[in-house]
Amino acid sequence: MKIILLMGIFVSTLIFIFILKKIAQKFSLMDIPNERSMHEKIIPRGAGIAFVFSIFFILFFFDLEYLKTYYYIYFAIAIVWIVGILDDLRDISPKIKFVFIFFATLILYYNNFTIYSLGTYLGYEIIFPSWLVFPFTFFALAGYTNALNLMDGLDGLAASISIVMLTTFFAIGIQHNDELLITLSSFFIVTLVAFLIFNWHPAKIFMGDSGSLTLGVVIVILTIQAVQYITPASVLFIIALPLLDTFIVMTRRIQRHQSLFIADKNHMHHFLYNVKGDIRYTVVILATMQAIFSIIGYQVSQANNLLSLVLFMLLFYIYLNLFDQRLKRRKK
Repeated sequence: MKIILLMGIFVSTLIFIFILKKIAQKFSLMDIPNERSMHEKIIPRGAGIAFVFSIFFILFFFDLEYLKTYYYIYFAIAIVWIVGILDDLRDISPKIKFVFIFFATLILYYNNFTIYSLGTYLGYEIIFPSWLVFPFTFFALAGYTNALNLMDGLDGLAASISIVMLTTFFAIGIQHNDELLITLSSFFIVTLVAFLIFNWHPAKIFMGDSGSLTLGVVIVILTIQAVQYITPASVLFIIALPLLDTFIVMTRRIQRHQSLFIADKNHMHHFLYNVKGDIRYTVVILATMQAIFSIIGYQVSQANNLLSLVLFMLLFYIYLNLFDQRLKRRKK
């Protein structure tokens, strides 16, 4: 039955995105290039409206019992998806996005789906006091959705690295026979593969915030579910690239005494693209990097938290210097 659902999601995604492309201009779902854009033509956006809707559509009509079982998970996802749709249509303020993410976190919190521990270090488990559980879970949801949103800067990039991360969670789900990990990850893998047919360079449509914000919250939900079976430190590897990219950009802005919230072209994909000027090459390299991190995370999933954290920090330091935009100026 699940295979039929996956096939239905794949086909419906193709159909809904095709329809959305036809009506995008009517609803002002068009991405007009600006000084920060990596494309030169006006291209439809908001494909997340279609590929997330395809999952809800198929589940509602063909597996309603499953949807009822995990209603709080899909309700939280739907809330973030809706604010993404609003942003694609009207460019709403970040404050409104945070309000929606707050309510999504609240739903998860009242169903005991939260981050309550950072793992065991030197024999001591770091457990959050009850008053800190909700704020930290909200911080994780808001922070990671924003981090993944910032990675959506090249044709096929956000979808490709998301597929890599989702595949890792799928493997963990298979290993531990976890229904939520298996189904939620596989549903989004399939819908993203269908989306990539339209989004691979040269892209015919972009996912928009309706896609990137939703993917961010889905990955955090899978992370919370996965830490039942793997160490919290190993999760950092599995979801690494958006984290690294955000930390690198924020670090550079602090070093340059710039606002942390300004838009710029100092992300990892900008750096790599400037090296060779090839979008496909850049996306493949970054997806491969995420795959390497995910494999490491899977391999150290039962290892000591402290050792995994030290290894992650070491790799972060290497990447921090590898993607240093100032290297060219130093050589000159």
